[in-house]
Amino acid sequence: MPSLAVRPRPGQFLNASNRFGLDYRAEAASFPHLGYEIIDVHSHINGPKAALVMREAMDLYGIGSIISMTHLEQIPAMREIFGDRIRFIAIPDWAAKDREHANGAGFLERIERFHALGARIVKFWQAPRLIDLAGMDGDPRRFALDSPTRVRAMELADSLDMIFMAHIADPDTWFRTKYADSAKYGTKRSHYEPLEALLERFRHRQWMVAHMGGWPEDLAFLSGLLDRNPNLVLDTSATKWVVREVSRHSPADVRAFFARYRGRLLFGSDIVTADEHFMASEGKTEMQAKADSAETAFDLYASRYWALRMLWEGNGEMESPISDPDLAMVEPSRYGPNDAPTLRGMSLPPDVLRTFYRDAALTALAPAFAAQ
Repeated sequence: MPSLAVRPRPGQFLNASNRFGLDYRAEAASFPHLGYEIIDVHSHINGPKAALVMREAMDLYGIGSIISMTHLEQIPAMREIFGDRIRFIAIPDWAAKDREHANGAGFLERIERFHALGARIVKFWQAPRLIDLAGMDGDPRRFALDSPTRVRAMELADSLDMIFMAHIADPDTWFRTKYADSAKYGTKRSHYEPLEALLERFRHRQWMVAHMGGWPEDLAFLSGLLDRNPNLVLDTSATKWVVREVSRHSPADVRAFFARYRGRLLFGSDIVTADEHFMASEGKTEMQAKADSAETAFDLYASRYWALRMLWEGNGEMESPISDPDLAMVEPSRYGPNDAPTLRGMSLPPDVLRTFYRDAALTALAPAFAAQ
């Protein structure tokens, strides 16, 4: 397989997803044809306009299939656009005003409705930010991973033979800043204690933990987690986080990790699409701040695939073309909000790359691909 030289790309800053003024459509042609299609196991695809732009980015960067945390009500529209290229993950109704119902009885109802529409994976989002959301209703621990509310949802999903997916913890940069109050948020390691207990309780069930298990900063910790729990696989989504932290490891160490856990590491992007990305306004929402036109939306989506393929296939190093505000969060005197970390190519071997990009998903998440 031809190697991709990760090289400096000085140019005009266009937006936070395109710091060097790259033509991501033209850039796609520089990536080798793999001979197989990549499966993206972690995304959030919503909005008919956005989905069409996302489909173009997928086509350009060799993404054949995608698994998405799409809003239940948008599944028919997304199927219309993607056909059998898309699979779905059951999630709560995060827009609901009644959080108690949405995470309790409402989530149980939605799991069954998602399942009826072919979803065979259920997501348990357990970022420390959930402590704040739960605390607004009086009990910051009410939606903890091992809470009765969550366990009831797991028992239902188990009865439906669904795969369990979880988001555990968050970047180290956030534990140094947003979550510095350990009395409120706990230590990062403490978030894995209920996970491991539930991995044992539901050891017959396949689990996938997002964002390299929530700890790409520490490959030794991830090794222990994988060694102790044979029913666990990790997706490698969250582009900015993964690019920043994986690039801090030596390519030799990353290649050794991927070889050791071949079949248990799955490619993901965590791309979030929404039709808000096409709405320009003076008072920008959080989504509009990321993109507010068809071209900035394309840069937002395509940049993630560009950076991830460079990370896993490339060699050499450069600054990432994607702004990473976490740098300024931790070191505001050194970095600005549009600065970016080093992107270092890992040059995964072709056989390991194919397992990571495609075969591991087809094996570990087989029920998701069997259902439609």
